[in-house]
Amino acid sequence: MTQIAPMGAGGGAHPTEVADGANEDYPWDEFDPDAYFIHNYRHLRDDDREILSQVRDFFARANLSPDARGIDVGSGANLYPALCMLPFCDRITLYEWSRGNIKWLKKQLRRHGPAWEQYWHHLIESGPYAAVEDPWTDLQRKTRVTHGSVFEMTERALDMGTMFFVAESISKWVHQFESAVGGFLGALRPDAPFAAAFMQNSHGYKVGKIDFPAVPITVSDVRRYVGEWAKIDNLYEIGMGDKPLRDGYDGMILVTGWRR
Repeated sequence: MTQIAPMGAGGGAHPTEVADGANEDYPWDEFDPDAYFIHNYRHLRDDDREILSQVRDFFARANLSPDARGIDVGSGANLYPALCMLPFCDRITLYEWSRGNIKWLKKQLRRHGPAWEQYWHHLIESGPYAAVEDPWTDLQRKTRVTHGSVFEMTERALDMGTMFFVAESISKWVHQFESAVGGFLGALRPDAPFAAAFMQNSHGYKVGKIDFPAVPITVSDVRRYVGEWAKIDNLYEIGMGDKPLRDGYDGMILVTGWRR
């Protein structure tokens, strides 16, 4: 992992935007959450372990009250962002567009899969997480799944938030990446802490038999577009290691900070 100074601005080069490749061109309700989970999260990877560590430590020192209202935007088939917010929230919204993902998330909240135990086990190395006596009951009690689009968010007063591998992975269009970043950060109150992660230089991905889009963003893009909305605490560039998740990307980018 490389930590990058969160200063300066600038944007990377992008291919010319074309008539296709927009978010609305893809069959999101046909997204296969089981296939995505098995490929991405059934086993805790080193890159996700590093993200968990950094987000855990950032939220632990953010001086949050235990009654915060949190949101995870574009949850997909991933519970670990919600687990990262669990000790600090009395309400967590999993905000998701795909009907299939919504059904999957609700099922997991009723009875979580055993794979998530390894993620929680890593989080409890920090005091606020270790103090949670029954994380799975708390997760079920505190968390609600809400159908909605990141492009149409109206909440402006949430206390903390996460958005992992969403803004760059829902379109081929740069302006929709920018809108998704703004939708997420715009939902938070001023000074609210957040964590967001992105696939670096991603050229799209396959879930089951369906190809989904991506914008090939860089560290400079994250610094530029997140910096328009937030004070950046840290930027991290996380390498692919010996076992890349898939073809067609250069690693992951994590940013932590506070809404302006």
